[in-house]
Amino acid sequence: MRFSKIFTWPGKGARRKLRLRALRFLLFAVVTGLAVPATIVLCLRWVPPPTSAFMVIRHFDRLTTSHEVPPIRYTWVARDQISPNVALAVIASEDQRFPEHRGFDFVAIRQAMEHNTRSARLRGGSTLSQQTAKNLFLWGGRSYLRKGLEAWLTLYLELLWTKGRILEVYLNIAEFGNGIYGVHAASAHFFSKTPDQLTRREAALLAAVLPSPRRLHADRPSPYLQSRVRWIQTNMNRLGGTRVVDRIWAQPGHG
Repeated sequence: MRFSKIFTWPGKGARRKLRLRALRFLLFAVVTGLAVPATIVLCLRWVPPPTSAFMVIRHFDRLTTSHEVPPIRYTWVARDQISPNVALAVIASEDQRFPEHRGFDFVAIRQAMEHNTRSARLRGGSTLSQQTAKNLFLWGGRSYLRKGLEAWLTLYLELLWTKGRILEVYLNIAEFGNGIYGVHAASAHFFSKTPDQLTRREAALLAAVLPSPRRLHADRPSPYLQSRVRWIQTNMNRLGGTRVVDRIWAQPGHG
């Protein structure tokens, strides 16, 4: 029996139907891929995130690793219960052009690339918007896939949230210590205070540990951390004090 009698190629009509089905499936996948994340991001403009991707990964590590992993400490707190000193310190430390850019600071990215070509100690150029997208939805690492998803989600945050909401969520989900997520847990653990009571120096201490919160300790500052705190406080003054935070909070449309 010849092979052609066992298997015959579909006719033109059948091939056209297959192409239409494939096109519909592709269109459905694209629309779903765009709509589902957008819906989640839009909901989180008003709803406090119950957790974050980084916290979920941390929970999984606790369950699957043999060495001891501290439990997650996380309590959401509204921005009117957070000292503006904390918001200012984080902006001064992590993203001084946060009020002006639209999610990506291309000046900082270029400076980071130039630095990384000269130094073995890598420097990042991520904005607070990018860090919020990564911490809330993604994972750590430097893969192109993660950076691409991060950029896509950053665009959603900038489009669907206010700057005030991005800053509020970041302050609540950033890791300030080993398993200590958010300014509420951090202020209680390190200073036995609520977030609205933090001084400028305490706020600068919390911001100073952000690049490496499991190695640096706000309650036991090393000489390196002390110098970083002084640098942050200088930038807090240069930015004009908490007035920059007041302008961000006052933006219309804050959820």
